[in-house]
Amino acid sequence: MTIGSNAVSELRSRFRGALLRPGEEGYDEVRRVWNGAVDRRPGLIARCAGTDDVGTAVRFARTHGLEVSVRGGGHSIAGFSVCDDGLMIDLSTMKAIRVDPEARTAAAAGGVLWGELDRATQAHALATTGGVISHTGIGGLTLGGGLGHLMRKHGLTVDNLLAVDLVTADGALRHVTEQSDPDLFWGLRGGGGNFGIATRFEYQLHPVGPMVLGGPVLWPLEDAPQVMATVREVAPGAPDELGISVALIPAPPAPFVPPARFGQPAMALILVWAGDPAEGEKAMEPLRKIGTPFADVVRPTPYAALQSMLDAGAPHGRHYYWKAHKLPSLTDEVIDIFLRAMDSATSPFAQVNGWAVGGAVSRVADDATAVGDRHEGFEMSVTVGWAPSDPDAERHKAWAREVWHDLQPHGEGVYANFISDEGASGVEYAYGSRLERLRALKAVHDPDNFFHLNNNIPPGPGG
Repeated sequence: MTIGSNAVSELRSRFRGALLRPGEEGYDEVRRVWNGAVDRRPGLIARCAGTDDVGTAVRFARTHGLEVSVRGGGHSIAGFSVCDDGLMIDLSTMKAIRVDPEARTAAAAGGVLWGELDRATQAHALATTGGVISHTGIGGLTLGGGLGHLMRKHGLTVDNLLAVDLVTADGALRHVTEQSDPDLFWGLRGGGGNFGIATRFEYQLHPVGPMVLGGPVLWPLEDAPQVMATVREVAPGAPDELGISVALIPAPPAPFVPPARFGQPAMALILVWAGDPAEGEKAMEPLRKIGTPFADVVRPTPYAALQSMLDAGAPHGRHYYWKAHKLPSLTDEVIDIFLRAMDSATSPFAQVNGWAVGGAVSRVADDATAVGDRHEGFEMSVTVGWAPSDPDAERHKAWAREVWHDLQPHGEGVYANFISDEGASGVEYAYGSRLERLRALKAVHDPDNFFHLNNNIPPGPGG
């Protein structure tokens, strides 16, 4: 639909940020999101200068019957950050960060990226669990739960969330905490963007860095069964300080990789120790001594560098697709599926990757937040990327779907931020028994489903 010039002019008179219409300078740059496969054209982009602008934009959209998308970091795999024809509410210029080193807390605006938050908190040798691609926005990752290197020691991002400033579907601003509104705060910790637009987050911080022990270890693919079998034995009893991520990847053209290995399928672990380095060396030894790794770059490293280490493998503009499962264990059958996946990969940017979940994450009760079941296991994604000029997009997607389908008998849910194109079935798979409570919350706080460009939780009875 066309948004009339008179309506836009009226909005400009009470909007502090920039308003961009199709054809105007900056419009095409702002509408593009991380996943280059998403190409949508909003009728209007509202680049908010502050929380007041967010409320103004919401009320404008309601008045004019516009569909709304919300952009923080723009990393939604499904491209929920941008819509066709409607109003894109863009938070990306809202960058305020305040760190209180004595209280060990941080407050950050909704447009902040994880790399920006990490730099601010690491200035005081503090951090909270956060994303490992530094250009991911804090908003989407936090509201979906928040996996990261520190989670086994310090819990998910939502376990460290203290407060959220939220613009609700009526354009009003609410400061939501466990004390002010425990039900809504419960839903915000894992329920995604279903209840409003988060314009500010407050986090608990922990002593971390600035140097930590960590880095990747890579093996030839033939060592993968032994590596993953060892991980499934070691991870459940590993110290909380040990973060373990698992990947089957084409070996990157990195300085620490022998050139003959570039692009060849490889088994990789990324290990991060959030504690005393000497103890970390001992804890990591059972994983580092498996088989014959061709690269072992575990060493004292700036925490901020580890947090951005994977950026080069996830550039803006590449086309992406993924599917995911939570797996209770890396069984022999699952390992075989992973190996077959790498043998049949259709793209040089295809991989299987994920996290060992446990420690502090699993000691939080399942019903304490809206995040899915927290028992020990592995959050694994089947991911594929391809160049914009590649004509085989559907073949790449079919590869990911086939691997995901093969894993289904072994899965027991999915992390909400890893939902792809499953729609309502994916939402049910992610939230399980929590979905009824989330739908009741939605009926209270967004009964018209105004915020529906997300992993959508439709309003239900019981509001």
